[in-house]
Amino acid sequence: MQEKLKEYFSDMLVYKSPGQSKFFSALSLPSFLRDWLVMKFADKDGHIDKDEVSQFVKINIPRKEQWEQLKYAMTHEGQTVRFLSKIRVEIDISTREAYFSLPDFGFPQRKKEAVVENDVLNAHQKYLLTPNETWGIVELACFSADGDRSRIHMVDFKPFCPYRVELDYFQEVRRYFTIEEWLDVILAAIDYNPAGFLNKTQKTTMLSRLLPFVEKRLNLIELAPKGTGKSYLFSQISKYGWLVSGGSITRARLFYDINKRMNGLVSHYDYVALDEIQSINFPNQEEIQGALKGYLESGEFRIGDHKGIGEAGFVLLGNIDESLMNVEVNMFRELPRIFHESALLDRFHGFIKGWDVPRMKENMKANGWALNVEYLSEIMHLLRDDIVYRAVVDEILRVPKGADTRDTEAIKRICTGFLKLFFPHVRDVKDINATEFVEFCLNPASSMRAVIKKQLGIIDREFSGKDIPDITCKLLSQ
Repeated sequence: MQEKLKEYFSDMLVYKSPGQSKFFSALSLPSFLRDWLVMKFADKDGHIDKDEVSQFVKINIPRKEQWEQLKYAMTHEGQTVRFLSKIRVEIDISTREAYFSLPDFGFPQRKKEAVVENDVLNAHQKYLLTPNETWGIVELACFSADGDRSRIHMVDFKPFCPYRVELDYFQEVRRYFTIEEWLDVILAAIDYNPAGFLNKTQKTTMLSRLLPFVEKRLNLIELAPKGTGKSYLFSQISKYGWLVSGGSITRARLFYDINKRMNGLVSHYDYVALDEIQSINFPNQEEIQGALKGYLESGEFRIGDHKGIGEAGFVLLGNIDESLMNVEVNMFRELPRIFHESALLDRFHGFIKGWDVPRMKENMKANGWALNVEYLSEIMHLLRDDIVYRAVVDEILRVPKGADTRDTEAIKRICTGFLKLFFPHVRDVKDINATEFVEFCLNPASSMRAVIKKQLGIIDREFSGKDIPDITCKLLSQ
């Protein structure tokens, strides 16, 4: 597999090792930035000079506690500062100005203190005027314009697009790998050593966590023992997702803030994952429950007079005791009260049995040449817009008459996600290996939906005794 990677993905490989991972963890950098730095500084054998990298990070990727020093350099010493950061830009209609914010630094506290120069905005509209936060190298200076009070101005911007991502090439190259090899390719890309997994079930369960990365509005629930890597995957692998870990979450933050007239997380990201779900507090539960029902069903939400849409999948992540790792008992009883209603739970497409994912150990950390995770995250983001996969799924699945619509849609949506992950080369029905499709797409999708249906039957008599539809693959009967 490593030789195939070098042959087909030579420009997108990085050497991953537990030692280098620990070094970058100490620098508090997400995986996609880590792999970019490894590619930038590694020698031909994949090894880096840690002192050189540390110096680069110190100068170019400042920490939150360095922000006051940067402000002092701009406001008191007249310096222009330049660094890599996450940024968000909004247009103010009343002033016709573009204002920026740096979320990682909590700046600015007052919106109009940070303005984007017009020439910078015009040159980089494609990157700056997106619904999501974006990464880039910003150049900032403090000065007053037209007699105005002093403000921080963005005087230059360079997008953080270190790789040329060709989706067509990625899709075509998949043909040269077996399905077993491809599972290992993806596992290594997201920092796992395939040799640390005992069987295909463990591997595919781990990779099912990536479904919301590739399929729009795919809603999942995962309950797992502690230490199985839930938080890491949803917070570190992609800059297009958002993880909420504990605390309190409001309707305004998730959907729309009436006072600020700002859309919430579901409109800005590919997925929103609620981690430590048992410990999250939901103020005004009826209000947020109503908004969730509408959004999980159609991707739309209404807050006051505002109607909004989002494409983010919704993921609930929680820990589970060993005694509850059984689909025949109520596994959801420790979830917050708003998720005890069957009408809401029915809108989640599937359940991930997190206990099938092994606990993280040293032998599970990637060790060798692997795809750059930033490259893979960009590929997964682009796959979300490819409608060919769903068309193929619709064509090859046989759905019984009278099948429940939500069950059918859930299975098809999960199937589509698995098809994108495991068989991205499929562009037509003739590209499908029916046996592999059933084993790696249809059967897991049906199983994930069946758990939701079983739990619904436990908490609500209306669903008791109802099975998911017997959806089959037409190709196997031809």
